Amino acid sequence: MRYLRLWICGLLILPVMGGCTSFVQSERNKAGVTVEEGGELPQFLAGRWKSNKDGWQIVFEKDGAISSIVHTLGRVRIKAGQATTVPMKKGGKGVFEPGKWTVNYVPSSRELTVSIALKKAYIEVGDNILKCKSTDVFTGKVSEDGKTWDVAWMSFPDYTARSSKQPEARIAPTYGLSHSLAFEKVAEK
Repeated sequence: MRYLRLWICGLLILPVMGGCTSFVQSERNKAGVTVEEGGELPQFLAGRWKSNKDGWQIVFEKDGAISSIVHTLGRVRIKAGQATTVPMKKGGKGVFEPGKWTVNYVPSSRELTVSIALKKAYIEVGDNILKCKSTDVFTGKVSEDGKTWDVAWMSFPDYTARSSKQPEARIAPTYGLSHSLAFEKVAEK
């Protein structure tokens, strides 16, 4: 478990610190997209990708930036840089505020890593309230035909729940759990 956490920290921190040679040779655009090894982002990436379970969808623009997602929490479409408010059951509402979304692609290995931060989620159903922030990291190889992407999905949630019967309680985050997902390209951009 400890080594897994170190690996995750290395994955997220080294590019920021410039700690690896391939990053020095990367091209980063202002949309949070990094292409390593001096390569180019493949055009087949642009479009809508849908997971085989858990409701995830990711829409990549032609420059590689993520323009919108469907998050597993609430299965709500969220646009980059915009808070989304949706009605919930029993007269409640859900508010989803995106954080930073990044894309890293390695042409030689076809390895695609995406990080989706949810800065804030507020969900009320009747007198039950859930507050959350999370970061989800998807990493894996894109198929040769550019139509599927098999990933290891790692989630880093931080939840707080409250109801009329129970005071606010923090739900202990579970870090380091990895799930397998398969994404399929379902629409061109």
